[in-house]
Amino acid sequence: MTDTEIKISKSQRAYQWIKERIFNHQFTPGYRLVLGTIAAELDMSVVPVREAIRQLEAEGLVTFERNVGAHVAMLDEDRYSASMQTLSLMEAAAVALAASSLTEEDLRRAREANERLRGTLEPRRAFDPHAFTVLNQQFHAILYRACPNQRLVELIDAEWARLGNMRDSIFTFVPERARESVREHDELLDLLERGAPTHEIEHTMRRHRAGTLQALLSHNHPDQPVGMPEL
Repeated sequence: MTDTEIKISKSQRAYQWIKERIFNHQFTPGYRLVLGTIAAELDMSVVPVREAIRQLEAEGLVTFERNVGAHVAMLDEDRYSASMQTLSLMEAAAVALAASSLTEEDLRRAREANERLRGTLEPRRAFDPHAFTVLNQQFHAILYRACPNQRLVELIDAEWARLGNMRDSIFTFVPERARESVREHDELLDLLERGAPTHEIEHTMRRHRAGTLQALLSHNHPDQPVGMPEL
């Protein structure tokens, strides 16, 4: 392995190590990332760690200021809103286009996915926003990936990834939105199962997305997670 390949390998290892800790909330918004400490933890020089920080900064997960250092990025409401609005338009159109292509098996799988989402909200279980988000994305993917326009599907996949890079789970900040989201999934599936007009499906899907964004924007402190409220 060449020196360049070793450097890239270490940089990617540092990148994955930091990103994982941002996503599992060990490194919370505003957390200071000390290059020397991270390098010592990973048994490497600060050079690959600095490269990793630059990559994370480009993805919007980290901010870096000269003479201040690197910190885990706070939630940028403007960027997040733009991505959510874009996803709302594209996914609503894709699900409407997919309506006639969705099979009984697709809808059964979607129902099962939504039941698993509902199961995460049981009072005896501690709410896990990351697990909810993973299941939520699986639910949505079952529907929009049946869209015959594969370019549209690719764009939606990319926008989901962009949202994930900005923040692991919006439900960390507005967990109360999770229950309403599951109920809206039921409403959408009811429309698809009875063959509702495509404009009604598209409107419902867009309203569903808008509700999640509005919940975030209405939250006073988007970078301070709150607990799951009691039933």
